[in-house]
Amino acid sequence: MSTDKGRAALLNALEEREPDFNASIRMLRRPFSSPGYHTTIKQADYVHPTRETVQYAVALLDSGQDTWRERAFSILEQIVSLQDDDPASPTFGIWSWFYEEPLSQMAPPDWNWADFCGKQLVLADVRHGASFPPALRAAVKKAIYNSCEAIIKRNVGPEYTNIAIMGAFVTLIAGEHFREERFRRYGFDRLERFYRHTKEQGTFQEYNSPTYTIVAIEELSSIATETENGEARAMIEELLDGAWEMAAYHFHPAVKQWAGPHSRSYDKLLPPEKLSFIQMACDGHLHLLPESELIYNLTWYGNRISCPAKYHQLYREVQERHGKQAVAKRADGSSSREAYLYMNPRVSVGSFSSNIMWNQCRNLLAYLTNGPACTYIHFRVLHDGYDYCSAVYNGIQEEGSVLLGVTFATNGGGTHPNLNPVHGRITASDLRLRFEIGGSLDQVAVDGQDDLVNVRVDGLHVKLGKLYGVFGGKTDFAWEIHKEEAQVSVDLVIHSGEARTMDFHSLSKACFLLAFDVTEADRVLQAETKEAGSSVETKVRFGEGAVLSLQLPTAPDELHKLMHRS
Repeated sequence: MSTDKGRAALLNALEEREPDFNASIRMLRRPFSSPGYHTTIKQADYVHPTRETVQYAVALLDSGQDTWRERAFSILEQIVSLQDDDPASPTFGIWSWFYEEPLSQMAPPDWNWADFCGKQLVLADVRHGASFPPALRAAVKKAIYNSCEAIIKRNVGPEYTNIAIMGAFVTLIAGEHFREERFRRYGFDRLERFYRHTKEQGTFQEYNSPTYTIVAIEELSSIATETENGEARAMIEELLDGAWEMAAYHFHPAVKQWAGPHSRSYDKLLPPEKLSFIQMACDGHLHLLPESELIYNLTWYGNRISCPAKYHQLYREVQERHGKQAVAKRADGSSSREAYLYMNPRVSVGSFSSNIMWNQCRNLLAYLTNGPACTYIHFRVLHDGYDYCSAVYNGIQEEGSVLLGVTFATNGGGTHPNLNPVHGRITASDLRLRFEIGGSLDQVAVDGQDDLVNVRVDGLHVKLGKLYGVFGGKTDFAWEIHKEEAQVSVDLVIHSGEARTMDFHSLSKACFLLAFDVTEADRVLQAETKEAGSSVETKVRFGEGAVLSLQLPTAPDELHKLMHRS
């Protein structure tokens, strides 16, 4: 986006936020939302978030408007005061998410806030520190140092893509700006470590995430924009090219969606802000949204974000694309996990070879054109209505055909893989496998019974097949179809009713094998399933197309033993 257009967009975005500034507490008011962990707040109309507020303060300074400068200073004073600045405290250097909830009430506090808020304070001082009142500048510098110390103490590894990069920004740029060699050296080493890891793996650990690929692009671009280190810029240029290639290759222009699979995502359908980001980065060479519908993020201003011209065509024209990408490698360089992608003008289907069924994972995700709109199909495993992390996905895909299985870990998480360990024991009123159908339902018809469900979407044919199912002593599972206003759910119900304790350590068998197939011509699935000893194997012929086979253990087991089975 040109400088003039970017400035106009920034000023407009700030005007839109004017009614949300709470002068009495010097923070920005935003509608409450939560991923279901860290915060103990369950319901609220509005909250005052630290991250969005400090981003707002930097944007006010970036605007260059004298009328907003004093407000920005007052906000920065408030934000600095909310940081834990006690070196003896276990949460030293971080902030709570919300003004309404101090760090002591979070469960647990989120250490990423040293990175998120620290970055904004670094930008504030780098860009505008010379205009700060002396006391404020000293306080901001101290808060930045506190953030750097928290980031160094935590020392996130290169597998945590977005935070690995963001922490490198905070420490490297703070070190350069304040001539603090320890911070500068740590930041550069961290960036170099991330670069080597990504080159070895062949991709980001947070693979193809609509949220965190964009964050990675923003953070890498921020370092390139601000650093004085030529070696850092050379590494970043290579990393940025890989990020943009991954993003563009997975974009389906007909439905304007970011095809799966997604290592981490918060949406099923790409929201306008992410479409706006792509359009902005192509700087006038791509039109995904009308100008009136563009959403401008305050953090984009002053950051040289640009999609290489060689990838623009992938955003404009959809041709048949086949992808098979190693997303994790063993020490010997062989692939231990893979991501599949198939795309044609009407369909995209993406899946992983293995993964946990976390709420943020899109392990099998399809987008189908439905007239001018889009219909999605997303596979989930739900415990009392929320995605169950200790369910383990394994699968194999060829074009639009997927053979998949679900097993259960004895040492995984519940709602979150790390923050909510359940150790293989849960109490459940409901446990089910679900193909969720959403987006446009205008031309969607769903019918079937027993083992097979047929879904028709504007002339496309989708088959959902149950090939094998056992849970304890139960084997009589059949599809149930639930139609609601916003979605259709095709479910295999494991249990629904009175709360029941389930101990996966004592379950002799808990395993499901399913088939997913989407084509323009209706076709028959032929399956052969054999159970032998402690495993089950199925082989499926998808009409005249692919023949896929998958073998899985039937008993619950430790997570690392259930992954990488395809």
